[in-house]
Amino acid sequence: MGRDPYADLPRVGAFKVSSHDIADGRTLDRAQVSGLLGAGGADRSPHLNWSQAPDSTQSFAVTIFDPDAPTAGGFWHWAAYNFPPAVCELATNASHHAMPVGVIELVNDGGTTGYIGAAPPPGHGVHHYWTVVHALDVPMLDLPAGSSPAFLGFNLYSHTLARAIIVPTYEAPLPRSRSAVRNTGVVT
Repeated sequence: MGRDPYADLPRVGAFKVSSHDIADGRTLDRAQVSGLLGAGGADRSPHLNWSQAPDSTQSFAVTIFDPDAPTAGGFWHWAAYNFPPAVCELATNASHHAMPVGVIELVNDGGTTGYIGAAPPPGHGVHHYWTVVHALDVPMLDLPAGSSPAFLGFNLYSHTLARAIIVPTYEAPLPRSRSAVRNTGVVT
């Protein structure tokens, strides 16, 4: 598995998360791959269902982060916060369409608000999409307008009681090249 972006943070509790759309180590379906970034997908946020969060949970945040992106700071695909404690499920494609009242979705690293799907560079290898539900000890985070997902992460550091994590993967294949066929007789 790729670099664990939470390895250097203080250890916190864990709870359960499941999904109809994603699973640990399973390749993302086209629905969760990006169309906006040219990878041929649909940019549909995954279904998530969580349970057994700490009794003291006052709100939740949901993030999806790719630490394998070819940048020094990874790539934030989704960051949303201020989910009420009674919310424990998001439908497929909830981002943009069916978010609970009061939830704030931030601008992702692709420059759009809400979820944007996977689109690693072709041939860059397997990328890991850390899909995390954070149980928080405050009823809401009061972040300034225009805050980045990294700034949300900084605030999560101080308020996370527990995390529920699923890490699906995706790898963009190299395009079929005529030069590869011409030079070796084999399509790569």
